[in-house]
Amino acid sequence: MARLTAAVSAGILLLSACVRTVPPSDGGDEPPARVLQRIQDWEDRRSLGGGELVRLATSAPEALVRSRALRALARIQDLETLDAILAGLTAPATTVRDEAAFAAGELALSWEPLPADAQAKLTAALVRAEATETTDRVRITLLESLGKLATPGAVEVLTARLSPPGEPWSEFAATALGVAARKAGPAAVAGVPLDAIRALLKARERWEVNLAGAYLLAASKRPDAVDALRACLSNAQPDVRALCTKGLGDVGGSTDTFALGLMLGDEVPRVSAEAARALAKLAVKCQEGTTCGPLLALQGIGYRAKRVAEGKAEWGHALLAVAQQGLPLQGRPVLSGLRAAMAEAAPGAASDEARADLAWLDCRFAAAMDRQRGILEEVLRCGAGRVPEARRLALGLHEVAQFKVLSATAAKPGDVTPPVSGAAFAVPYLSHVSPVVRGAALDAISERPVPEAKAPVRALIAGSDAVVAGLAASAAGKLHDAEALPAVEALAARVPREPDLAESVAGALVALQGRAAEPRLREWLTHPHANVRRVAAEALTSLTGTPIRAGRVELPPHTSRPPAAPPSTTLTLRTRKGDITVLLDEQAPLTGGNLVALARQGYFRGTTFHRVVPDFVAQGGDPRGDGEGGPGYSIRCEMTRRPYARGTVGMALSGKDTGGSQFFFTHSPQPHLDGRYTAFGSVIAGMDVVDALLEGTVIDDVIVGDHRP
Repeated sequence: MARLTAAVSAGILLLSACVRTVPPSDGGDEPPARVLQRIQDWEDRRSLGGGELVRLATSAPEALVRSRALRALARIQDLETLDAILAGLTAPATTVRDEAAFAAGELALSWEPLPADAQAKLTAALVRAEATETTDRVRITLLESLGKLATPGAVEVLTARLSPPGEPWSEFAATALGVAARKAGPAAVAGVPLDAIRALLKARERWEVNLAGAYLLAASKRPDAVDALRACLSNAQPDVRALCTKGLGDVGGSTDTFALGLMLGDEVPRVSAEAARALAKLAVKCQEGTTCGPLLALQGIGYRAKRVAEGKAEWGHALLAVAQQGLPLQGRPVLSGLRAAMAEAAPGAASDEARADLAWLDCRFAAAMDRQRGILEEVLRCGAGRVPEARRLALGLHEVAQFKVLSATAAKPGDVTPPVSGAAFAVPYLSHVSPVVRGAALDAISERPVPEAKAPVRALIAGSDAVVAGLAASAAGKLHDAEALPAVEALAARVPREPDLAESVAGALVALQGRAAEPRLREWLTHPHANVRRVAAEALTSLTGTPIRAGRVELPPHTSRPPAAPPSTTLTLRTRKGDITVLLDEQAPLTGGNLVALARQGYFRGTTFHRVVPDFVAQGGDPRGDGEGGPGYSIRCEMTRRPYARGTVGMALSGKDTGGSQFFFTHSPQPHLDGRYTAFGSVIAGMDVVDALLEGTVIDDVIVGDHRP
């Protein structure tokens, strides 16, 4: 998610304070509560307990113990436990089979891809289990796991379960196929009969069936599905309309401008935001010098600036979606016109918060204009003095870094500022006082390298800001600066105690050292932090041409963790737009306890929602404000059975067990996130505030409470 998968601050894994060394037991006379505590301890340590955890998962007499052991295996994600997980698929107890099915899906979602033979074995076992399963709940879990696996055999079974649409599992098969398309690419589901998907969209018994069909249709990105996407734009459910609108933006054409223009007026802001984004996508397909219908349609959304000025920030999401998506150079007058509408609305703004929102949206559009030309220009004077320089510069630098990707139309002769290929203009910002600006400048230089950046980038590798140092090392690799190697090696020596440096440093070592980097990377394969091991395995695989997987490393039993949050604990986020109350999930005690501890320390005071993607997520909790910060340690993942529905709260990650302080709210259902990011709660009050969040919304405080009557 980058950046839903945002990096967290460097540090060590936070673990259980109550870890104990307990002799193995056959479970016969030992109280179940004590066995469950041992399982929790092993899970915390990413330990198999010398084989005891696997034994409990396969042969403990109590179904409760077996189920809990399987949940621990699901979270540990060790390929060596595959047989134990598959054995649970045939257990007599329904709860055990259900947990085994969930664990199989989690293994399929491992941050390190499974070897082909393991995928084949997992596919065969899940297919057999699904064919004979008689309990609907377990069968649905099996279908979900087949979607996470996304192999051809899994897709074949899921396709067969789409029809008839009234069956209890057809909805879940469609959603799982959408997840498979998100994981393996649209080609993975190209053989799914379109008529079967249409039938789901026409079903009238339950709107959730329509939602599943729309999710599959949008994820599959099929050009032959345009008619089906058009037809479901009138669905009564906003999430269905939003998905079909999104899909039309991916595979539609200029003839869909009228339909998408109507969706701009949808009464639900997140649907209209999808329409605006879809029109921005279609604008790229317009021929230069011809009338571009999508651009004409987008000219009409300027009135939304007045709604934002009235304090209805949710209507600014359509504006934000266009700015984030970007327009070709032909659309520059549209961006200018929308900025003019915001300037006109600002004097009548109902509050300072509304004025701040308009100022930031103005800078968003300024940055989109700079992205069209590939240099900083408009962001240097955007925001009417209400957006700090560092924030404006960082935004602009990140945007112009994408110039080569997003500028589909070349500049015309006579343009004031012709596009440029490199990012020489970013070099002076490498010495800016703000580390956030320095990091953004490194992003621009990494994407558009220029030789004159080598020396200043080299100097930043030895700097005091670890995030900037890592980004500088990565940039040095992109610049192929051999003189930077000693500084990169010195930074690599810090990785054992600062794990978040691993990804940037590994890329630089591979680029600058080649095979000479292999010994150091092999040392990282035994690092206690899972993400360091993953990074090392990926780097070694690219270096050697041979698939390399990192093994599991048990963590020591003497480090600490905060106490679990009590049942019914809530967190209330006090923002400038109102309060948002979250009820924590007891399935994720470490995650909840960590956030409660941070909230009581006042950690979140003054932080912002630094990332908002309309109809997707709003992300906050970073003290740096650029998606690269955290509390100085990381916690393990606690995958729960909670789905990512509208209003679910999850942890942002940059790899396995990298959670810290960054969290996100989902605006709409996001099944492809299920089981990938720890879902630790849901919004029980203030969802309208979540809908109104814009980038930069300040969190004044987070208050710990109790939801019990």
